[in-house]
Amino acid sequence: MTEDLLQRYARPVPRYTSYPTAPHFHDGIDNATYRKWLGELPAGTPLSVYLHVPFCDRLCWFCGCHTKQVLRYDPIATYLPSVFREIATVADALDGRGHLTAIHLGGGSPSMLKPDDILGLAASFREHFSVSDALEFSIEIDPNDMTEDRYDAFAAAGITRISIGVQDFDPRVQAAINRIQTVEQTCAVVDGMRKRGVTSVNLDVLYGLPYQTVASVEATIDQAIAMHPDRIALFGYAHVPWMKTHQKMIDETVLPGVAARLEQSIAAAKRLIAAGYVAVGIDHFALPTDGLAAATSTGRLRRNFQGYTTDEAPALLGFGASAIGSLPQGYVQNTVATGDYIRRMTETGLAVTRGIALSDEDRMRRWVIERLMCDFAVSAVELRQAFGAACSPVLEEMQYAAMLNTDGLVEFDGHRFAVTERGRPYVRSIASAFDTYFGTGTARHSIAV
Repeated sequence: MTEDLLQRYARPVPRYTSYPTAPHFHDGIDNATYRKWLGELPAGTPLSVYLHVPFCDRLCWFCGCHTKQVLRYDPIATYLPSVFREIATVADALDGRGHLTAIHLGGGSPSMLKPDDILGLAASFREHFSVSDALEFSIEIDPNDMTEDRYDAFAAAGITRISIGVQDFDPRVQAAINRIQTVEQTCAVVDGMRKRGVTSVNLDVLYGLPYQTVASVEATIDQAIAMHPDRIALFGYAHVPWMKTHQKMIDETVLPGVAARLEQSIAAAKRLIAAGYVAVGIDHFALPTDGLAAATSTGRLRRNFQGYTTDEAPALLGFGASAIGSLPQGYVQNTVATGDYIRRMTETGLAVTRGIALSDEDRMRRWVIERLMCDFAVSAVELRQAFGAACSPVLEEMQYAAMLNTDGLVEFDGHRFAVTERGRPYVRSIASAFDTYFGTGTARHSIAV
């Protein structure tokens, strides 16, 4: 029966880190739109920041990010002045409005930044924005980048959380994805940052990689647990070689099939839960003392472009090439190519080339999809309270979905639409039923399991 469910529900669908999803952004949203939207934000609006560093000193073949390999620091040094200018331009457009509560440095490998540059970026945000005393400041780290002066600079900049891509500790798997990283290297980074006051550690683990088996995934999970991270993200490898051509370096004949992927994810989840971690959404696990676990139990879990989060800021500002911002009015995205980003920043101080304005229906369906992805359920009472009579078509869709689903994946009693335990591996497919954009464009997606 599981094989039959996989055939019908493990189809390619969006990951739903936004709604509408990025393939439906268009070039009708530009710098002028962004300036207008920033100018409309109320004073004191909590602001969150994502800053993209699109460079790596090695190209991992599994990677789905916008990044490129560089062997010298020169391209990064050329890129950073444009980021500083964008920070100043956005702050000027806000004209003192907004209050910065979170910063996330992603990539690429932001851990490639030289100590003076990481300190300069931290100082720039504090110079141009009102910053919370309880600022959450996180950074993605490649252990191969780390040096003593970088440890010290990250601590001095005020980093509070680090995220380390583990992927898999099996040498055979690492060779197949061009990501060599030992357990000892990873432990050294965890220990080094904790000694310098970092209070939260996240490890990313992948399943569905070449040569992975249930046993090898379990071994990696056990090695990760031994480091006592506060969070572990367990992602399914997204094989999209039509979009990320370097993934063609991966031998598809040794990739696990859909059934094997599901088996790996279930085995890893059982291992984590047995070790005391709380399941958060579809692919995160957190210690009971972590904020993600608390948000899960109180219905305050959120989802954004970085995955599950406790960040409740209504505006996310994206800085750097390809970065996406989310505002109450809609989404904006900067140009992807770093050269074009630098050119546009030099000419205008902003680099928005696409995005989408949200309609009231978009906001309603975004809320429904986010609650499904976070809570595996939607309260009809809360839906009506938030959106009034406009939610009637969605409630009818819920009733229709429950009536048609004979596989026991969803339930609806008129008050609560819920994904059953059996349906949780397929929640992305279930959520896509409420996505009016899905299937209307040419976008291709990774499989849902």
